[in-house]
Amino acid sequence: MKKVAVVLSGCGVYDGAEIHESVLTLLRLSERGVAYQCLAPNIPQMHVVNHLTGEVAAGERRNVLVEAARIARGDILDLAQAHADDYAALLVPGGFGAAKNLSDFAVNGADMRVQDDVLRFARQLHEQGKPIGLICIAPALAARIYGAGVACTIGTDQETAAALEAMGARHVSCPVTEIVIDQERKLVTTPAYMLAGNIGEAAAGIRRLVDEVLAMAA
Repeated sequence: MKKVAVVLSGCGVYDGAEIHESVLTLLRLSERGVAYQCLAPNIPQMHVVNHLTGEVAAGERRNVLVEAARIARGDILDLAQAHADDYAALLVPGGFGAAKNLSDFAVNGADMRVQDDVLRFARQLHEQGKPIGLICIAPALAARIYGAGVACTIGTDQETAAALEAMGARHVSCPVTEIVIDQERKLVTTPAYMLAGNIGEAAAGIRRLVDEVLAMAA
């Protein structure tokens, strides 16, 4: 199997990729003996959040690719240089970076747009019939990637689910340890920290998601 692409949105739940979700995703791939490549767009973050206080750090600027390199231990590529032909599947961990850096969902809700490199890469994989796994809030990207009718989950949050449905997605409520599969589009989603009370709960759903995506890619 070719490498699996893992797109990160920075480093840290409030302004980047959720670190637990990212590491759990990479760990499951490693446990399954599957090679992966971390990728991130080379763009400024929407903002920087002090994770100790939860407050925006006024005047501070960071880069999504540079910050995501922390999780990837430096082994990361600029998403603009990635080619779908080189990968068997795509996984996108959550964290607010998916809604702030990979898209502007956090600001514009159902009127959101997906960052150009992210949208290009994901659509190319889909057009090639390759599976995608979206974790936590990352399913907010689904309707823009696949179009109307795509089935996905962010768990049970009614307000977020309504925004996904306003974009044309079909939201399916889902427990934290389970997954939702759109077989036609080869999309797998799981709530993770949209619902998880601890890292173990997040891990259960992420393991199922990674395993299902790998089965689809085989």
